[in-house]
Amino acid sequence: MKRLFLLILVLLVSGALFAQITSGSTAWISAKKADLKSSTGFFASTRGSLELGAEVKVLQVNGKWAEIRSAANTSLSGWTAASNLSARKIVSSGTTASANEVALAAKGFNQEVENAYKTSGELNYADVDKTEAITVSQDDLYTFVTEGHLNTGE
Repeated sequence: MKRLFLLILVLLVSGALFAQITSGSTAWISAKKADLKSSTGFFASTRGSLELGAEVKVLQVNGKWAEIRSAANTSLSGWTAASNLSARKIVSSGTTASANEVALAAKGFNQEVENAYKTSGELNYADVDKTEAITVSQDDLYTFVTEGHLNTGE
C-alpha cells in the first residue's frame, strides 16, 4: 500500500512540474542554479546562469530542454533543462530554509513527502548528502564520457 501511495504521489508531482512549461509562458528557476547553454547539448558552452527564483520567459521547448530569456536581463538567454523550471512563482518567505530546501519544495518535495520516504526505512540520507557533495569539472566529465565512448546527449 505504501509503495502504491508513493508511486501515485511521484506521478502527480512530476506531471504538475512539466505540464505547464510551454513556449511563450513565464516560468521561474526552481534549481539552486541553472546554467544557460548555447544549445541543447549537455556539453554546450555556458552563456551564463540564473539563480533560484529568477523569472524567465520560455522562448521554446525542445524535448527535455527549454530555451529561456531572463526577465531581469533580457540579453541573457540560453537553453536549460526543463526540470530547472517551475510554472509556479518561487517566493522566499524569509524562513531559514536553505536554497536546496527551497528548490526541492518548488519541485513538490516537502516535509510530508520526505516523511513518507523515511517511513519506508530503505533510504540512507547520509549517502545522499555525501553524493551531493561530489563535484566534477565539465572538462573531466567530458573526458570520462568520450573516453568511455558514452553518448554525450547531443
